[in-house]
Amino acid sequence: MMYWDGGGGWAWMAFMPLLWIVLIGLVVWAVVRLANRPDGGAPQQPQQPSQWGGARGPSSGPPSHGPPQRDTPEEILDRRFAMGEMDADAYAEARRRLAEHRARPPEG
Repeated sequence: MMYWDGGGGWAWMAFMPLLWIVLIGLVVWAVVRLANRPDGGAPQQPQQPSQWGGARGPSSGPPSHGPPQRDTPEEILDRRFAMGEMDADAYAEARRRLAEHRARPPEG
């Protein structure tokens, strides 16, 4: 009579391992699901248009149709000046040289 528990002890012994397996599986599923998100779990934010070329930006990739568009030398120069990579004198000199180069007739 010392070990009598009403007859349901074997059911709990079978149910508890199943409960732990399901619980651990749920945790693993949630971790894998969050880890496989392309943004690492951060909420989606709409793509802001780039200041230098419409919706093209470093993270937006090439357009889905046609060849990718290339920036003109002036656009590259403007971007470098805006990001502080060059001072106003160097920017003005580079713009002047680009204008001279474009005004010259092609050699050949």
